[in-house]
Amino acid sequence: MSGHFQADWLALREPVDHQARSRSLGQRLQAWCAPRQRLCVLDLGTGTGSNRRFLAPLLPADQHWTLVDHDPALLALATAKASGQEARSMQADLSEWHRFARDPSPDLVTASALLDLVSADWLDALVAACRERGAAALMVLSYDGQVEWSSPDPVDAAVLAAVNAHQQRNKGLGAALGPAAPGELAARFRTAGYHVWVESSPWDLGRENAVLAQALVEGWVAAACEQSPEDRSAFRAWGERRCADLAADRTRVRVGHQDLLALPGPGG
Repeated sequence: MSGHFQADWLALREPVDHQARSRSLGQRLQAWCAPRQRLCVLDLGTGTGSNRRFLAPLLPADQHWTLVDHDPALLALATAKASGQEARSMQADLSEWHRFARDPSPDLVTASALLDLVSADWLDALVAACRERGAAALMVLSYDGQVEWSSPDPVDAAVLAAVNAHQQRNKGLGAALGPAAPGELAARFRTAGYHVWVESSPWDLGRENAVLAQALVEGWVAAACEQSPEDRSAFRAWGERRCADLAADRTRVRVGHQDLLALPGPGG
């Protein structure tokens, strides 16, 4: 995926992401951060900086952000769109993120739409690093494998099964956990002594989000065809039907995500 295409996709999804995010977890994090005069935040897979734009107004005024992404074009956009807080950008593969978890050591490690792409070992390293530093973690908009259409199509289930199987392929960070990732991370943080909350943050898409929804359908078709090439004709026909349904306001689609907050120490 080119940087330009990624930026366009991230711009499409940002308002929907912000609408979907759990407000109650934001309030819990805000209360935890309130006594801190200065907050150091490590944002993994920062993209164009959407996560920062949502969180910054909730956090103490004195913030230092470290923005980590493998794509220099996206980092440049994130820096250009940032205002009001001190920040540095770091171009790196997310397998190496722990190199940036010092100087300054983060109080909060956060990411958006990342967990379903990572492996069990990556989660182990994340929890260990947060525990070592006494850092909180906020991981939002992790795909949970649930897709519901307001009007059914006979191929819906086959596409979803293929997409969810594709989610478990190696995305560059080991064998991906896909939709199981939020539950796996919650269990690891609880074992490490953290207080953990998980909230639903679904997308609800219809004609008003037709461009985003159609791009999502196209991505699902591509993944499903790659996972089950023998069914590509049926999947492509399904994609054409679903895009037409969305444009004509004949259906809506609910895409499941989960937000997770883990706070260290007694009392959370």
